[in-house]
Amino acid sequence: MKRFLSMIMVFTMIFALGITAQAADVPSAEAPKFTITISNAQSGHTYEAYQIFAASLFVNEKQEKILSDIKWGNGVTADAQTHFGAAVDKAKTLTDPDAARAFANELETYLNVTNAKKSVAGAGEYTISDLEPGYYLIKDQNGSVSGHDAYTAYIMEVVGDVSAKPKSGVPQVEKKVKDTNDSTNETSDWQDSADYDIGDNVPFRLTATLASNVSSYNTYKIVFHDTLSAGLTYNGDAKVMFNGTNVTDKFTITPNPADNTLTISCDNVKEFGATDGSVITVEYSAKLNEKAVIGTAGNPNEVYLQFSNNPNPNGVGDLGETPKDKVTVFTFELVVNKTDDQKKPLEGAGFTLFKKDKDGQFQPVGKEVKGEKMTAFTWKGLDDGDYMLKETTTPKGYNTMKPITFTITAEHEVKSDNPTLTALNGGNEFTVTLQTGKLEATVVNHPGFVLPSTGGVGTTMFYAVGGILVLAAGAMLLLRKRNSDNG
Repeated sequence: MKRFLSMIMVFTMIFALGITAQAADVPSAEAPKFTITISNAQSGHTYEAYQIFAASLFVNEKQEKILSDIKWGNGVTADAQTHFGAAVDKAKTLTDPDAARAFANELETYLNVTNAKKSVAGAGEYTISDLEPGYYLIKDQNGSVSGHDAYTAYIMEVVGDVSAKPKSGVPQVEKKVKDTNDSTNETSDWQDSADYDIGDNVPFRLTATLASNVSSYNTYKIVFHDTLSAGLTYNGDAKVMFNGTNVTDKFTITPNPADNTLTISCDNVKEFGATDGSVITVEYSAKLNEKAVIGTAGNPNEVYLQFSNNPNPNGVGDLGETPKDKVTVFTFELVVNKTDDQKKPLEGAGFTLFKKDKDGQFQPVGKEVKGEKMTAFTWKGLDDGDYMLKETTTPKGYNTMKPITFTITAEHEVKSDNPTLTALNGGNEFTVTLQTGKLEATVVNHPGFVLPSTGGVGTTMFYAVGGILVLAAGAMLLLRKRNSDNG
């Protein structure tokens, strides 16, 4: 809820105090009626006008408006006169803004609700008409403010038609996340989205900018309500800062693992010096866990702020709520399908995935992935960076494939109320399905050379050579015999 918690005082008091009119003053023919217009684009208000002091209005020859004959108005109960004394004496003190503010707060218990005049809502304006001359307290009707709004109170002197614009009294809260590339060691500024590996610690920051009228409150309470997705586990390291000072000990920090929420509250931030427009930040980290959602749905995280929203005495304990602010953490999946050179699934392989670190060294991403009947290999929960896929177990009878190096890049909206994943790439080897955050590739093993088997061509060649040698020996013997006969 948003709150208008300060009181705007508009005083141009001119009192004739005890004198009905100066000689040169000319009373108006009849008591005029006036209108108060309150400009406030926030819909849903019901403003009330209470006549605190009634008065006669005179316009002198210089066209100056003079209020005289001041007395208690019909907007206060009879007990007000007993409590505050003579109206004219009390009115004199209201030239001091602090005294006027204190008077407005004290009047809360003496207002005559029966005689309150209510506003009529228009386009961005609320009007209260048919008001007689005097001083009026303008306030929100009790219990009428809802949503992301806040209460406010006014005191005005009405000597003509008057316009007023409520002083903004609503805090704001935002949630941001930083993105880190492990391979390049580059870290982004605080933004609305990031991508991380499962197992990484993700840094978050909550920022509350307090209302512009905190000084109007005696105490000012804020409560951060932070909700993490199931894929993130709070690390218990929240730190609260104000103006460069650690004020964590001024807050109560309550994690609730059952619903993955975190509340961070302080009953009175004014105790450590927070005031109009002050900024209070909370920083903490959470680990991306195995429940992390892969792909465009991501892992959304939201925060909203509860805050004191009624500066009036009867508003102690009232709390408003800001709208929620969201960031999203993305993570991806790598799938490798193993085939032979005939594009048939091939069993018996094992792969290890490596990721380049900030020092340029490839470090293993978990253990080797393998299985006797496995032909598809999956790594869930990856972010952007430089990778190497290495076959660390080769199917029997096949050649080990060469390592594949590739880079995963991702684009997501870094300034958005609802950040989405817009692009994902892993290079030419990979087919990308953006919705599921999947990068998929097929890798091929080629068979080794086929060596001759025993009793095959080698034996045949042996037999052929042996036959030739036998024939040659026979020919030599025959030749020798002929020579011997001729001799």
